[in-house]
Parts: sequence; structure tokens; C-alpha cells
Amino acid sequence: MQDNDNEKNTIRLQVALAHAGVASRRACEKIITDGHVTVNGVTVTEMGTKVLLTDKICVDGKEVRQEEHKRYILLNKPAGYVCSLSDEKNRPVASDLLKPHFSERLYNVGRLDMYSEGLIIFTNDGDFASVVSHPSAELEKEYLVETSLPYPPILPDKFMRGVRVDNIFYKCKKAERISSRKLKIVLIEGKNREIRKVLESFDVRVKSLTRIRIGFINLDESLQPGKFRELTAQEVTKLKELCKKRKYDNSN
Repeated sequence: MQDNDNEKNTIRLQVALAHAGVASRRACEKIITDGHVTVNGVTVTEMGTKVLLTDKICVDGKEVRQEEHKRYILLNKPAGYVCSLSDEKNRPVASDLLKPHFSERLYNVGRLDMYSEGLIIFTNDGDFASVVSHPSAELEKEYLVETSLPYPPILPDKFMRGVRVDNIFYKCKKAERISSRKLKIVLIEGKNREIRKVLESFDVRVKSLTRIRIGFINLDESLQPGKFRELTAQEVTKLKELCKKRKYDNSN
């Protein structure tokens, strides 16, 4: 482990973890500060710590190694699975659907709550995850929502103008009425359980919620719940370019 920022053969610990497929850089920062990481047997909680690639880096006692082969997996998550690397309540974990097929340690980019289904990306590329998940990327996510009872006709327009629920402001990019019990909603950032909380504020319960699009990638009939496919190299490149362009545009 090195503390000298001028060492050319060192990298920041959170970068090393991201390259090892542990999580995105931002998620790795929290893993470090929460005390889950050791370097050569010593617990490290200080951000900015630099390490050598030859150092022994462990997360919760398990050694992690740099991933040479990058994976980008598109999963149609079924309802009933949680989006985390593990679950203390022993609920089904979405990444377990991929483990029999890939040796790499894959983690989800973004989340879907346990009762939602649809598209979610898994990867072991921390740089890709950081670019795609950053709020400045403004990557669109589209959802098909079915309600248990008819929702108020004014709901889509109010959601687009902004709704405050429990002192949190929610605003979608687009809400389109399909029928009295179905609508499509497009989010940019997507706060925790945003769609459910907004609809519940109108006394409407969600019967089903499916993410049908991430950026330009749509859910099609060939990808049934529980099934997955690898993103093509062209799709990965286009996603990164799209997100970086939005970030650049937002900075001007």
C-alpha cells in the first residue's frame, strides 16, 4: 500500500475495487468508509488511499482481483428479486440468476425494487457503471405501469409538473396515459420507489411495474423474465457516448 500520490504504479483504492468488479466507484467509496476493505491485512477507511495492483485487497475477508474480461449483461429481472450483492433477509437476489453462467463478479447498475420487473444492467466494469449511473448522464428509463384501480386523469400531468411527497420532490420527464389503469412513465434520475410513492399519494396502488427501456435499449419479447443477454460492443459504446454527451451538454 502506498500513500504517495506521485507513485506512477499505484491507483486509488476505490478504482482498484471498481476494476475488480466489486461495484461502481461511488459505491466502492462507501464500502471503504464503512470499514469493509483491508489492504495487506490492514483495514483502510480513508478515501484517496493508493494501492499497488500487487497488494492483497480484501472485501469482508474475501480477496478481490482485477477483472481482465469486462461483462455487460442485460437482465429482464422478474418480480420477487432484490437488486443487491446479498440480502440479510435471505430473499432471492437478482445477481444469482447470472452466477451459473458467468465466473466474473457482476453487480447491478442502478436498481429495481423487489416487486418491480424489467430491464437492468449488470457489469464488472466500474468505469462504465460510474458513467451510466451518474445523474448528469440523464439516462432515460421508461416504465410500463398498471394500477389496481383507475387513476385520476390529472395524475400524468401533475407528475410531469412535479409532486411533493413526504417533503421529497418527484418529477418525471414524461407520463403518458394508455388507459384508465395503464400508463408509461419516463424517469431520468429515479429516486427510491419514486413511481410507487407518487401514485400512492393519489390513493392508487401499483399492480405491476416494468422497466421497458434503458436509454435506447428496449425490452422485447425475446427476453422473457429471468432471461438475459450480453450487450453488444456497439451498444456499450453508444451508451457511454450518450451519457458523456449529456454530461458535457449539462456542463455548458
